[in-house]
Amino acid sequence: MFSKCQLIKIPNLSGSRGSVYTILIDEEENTSFKNFVVNNQNSFKSEIKDIVARLKTMGSKTGMRENFFKLREGSPGDGVCALYDEDNSNLRLYCVRYGSQLVIVGGGGYKPKSIRTFQEDTNLERENYILRELSKLITEKMQDKEIRFSEDGMDFEGDLTIENLNYD
Repeated sequence: MFSKCQLIKIPNLSGSRGSVYTILIDEEENTSFKNFVVNNQNSFKSEIKDIVARLKTMGSKTGMRENFFKLREGSPGDGVCALYDEDNSNLRLYCVRYGSQLVIVGGGGYKPKSIRTFQEDTNLERENYILRELSKLITEKMQDKEIRFSEDGMDFEGDLTIENLNYD
């Protein structure tokens, strides 16, 4: 999946109601969220605009309400969820949600209507499992007090570089 990644706040999507973070994996040039946007902006321009606008609204006006996400997209308790466009949507953006004030957006992609589960698509499966692993490693770092929530719960503090020692 990855050997190292860094949590990066997206200032233009964050606001007074919540913070949006993404991840930079290993030595990749772009963050996972930027790759998601770039890889899908030609085929799904309106959906990308809608997803970005929704994230911006969450950061500035509503917070990361549970009903904005498709929950339980990962293992029990890991917070992995999906953000998608409306009912007839084609895109899935995998996230890790921490209450109503913090979300980490990862990658995702096109989910054809011909498949039922993300496991039937290698890209979606990969992106989902990256966030599952990330959530597990963040939990470990929080238990070791290397990462913590800020006093107002709006940010991560501490060492935001996540190393995956079990990377293969």
